[in-house]
Amino acid sequence: MKSVNKVMLIGNVTRDPEMKQTTGGQSVCTFGLATNRTWRDPKGEKQSLAEFHNIVAWGSLADFCNQYVKKGKPLYIEGYLKTRSWDGPEGAKIFRTEIVAENVILLGPRPEQEGEAEEVPA
Repeated sequence: MKSVNKVMLIGNVTRDPEMKQTTGGQSVCTFGLATNRTWRDPKGEKQSLAEFHNIVAWGSLADFCNQYVKKGKPLYIEGYLKTRSWDGPEGAKIFRTEIVAENVILLGPRPEQEGEAEEVPA
């Protein structure tokens, strides 16, 4: 039987990326992303609910995220869900589900290049 583990998100970055290296020298970058769901309740009033996601990027994509992803900026992410676990300080098992990014697209206006002046319309 086939299965699918695919995530596609558009949201805003909640914290600047944090870059680390594994003991084997592999780059890994983590950051947060918030998405919002809106709907109308039975009374017709607009409701909204934020969901917060932990994003992990590896290798050259980690380098890209570390350089270009910034807190507050809109982002499109494709990836898959991965749950990992470890033993906490009091011996309890801790679980965290993350999105492992396979594709990241910056949304919104292009960031200025260093040394490049912003064009101002006449």
